[in-house]
Amino acid sequence: MIAIGEAARQSGVGIETIRYYEREGIVPRPARGANNRRVYSQQGVGRLRFLKRCRDLGFSLSDAKALLDLSEGGDAECGEVSALAAQHVDSVRRKIAELQRLEAALCELTANCAEGSADCPMLAQLRMS
Repeated sequence: MIAIGEAARQSGVGIETIRYYEREGIVPRPARGANNRRVYSQQGVGRLRFLKRCRDLGFSLSDAKALLDLSEGGDAECGEVSALAAQHVDSVRRKIAELQRLEAALCELTANCAEGSADCPMLAQLRMS
């Protein structure tokens, strides 16, 4: 059995995050040892690692939980997983487009900057908005 600190190290998930996941029912509460401390199985650490990978890919916590549930259901329907992933890809693409618009706006504002000028066109433009 694995203590929470070791579970955190092996999964890459912080101790407070693990506790949060347990409180919120995202992962089941682990067994307790004779000393009343949490003890995790390899399967429990695997769940945490799975959630970490999902979060690293930008999935929301609810989507990560849904994927975890699908992965543990035994008869994971590839169509459901694919649909969830496709929605996430669309969301990522929208964010990229928004960031590109933001980049263009910032480039336009900074292109007018004259180094050493006391009257900064960028600040003037920002004041007008």
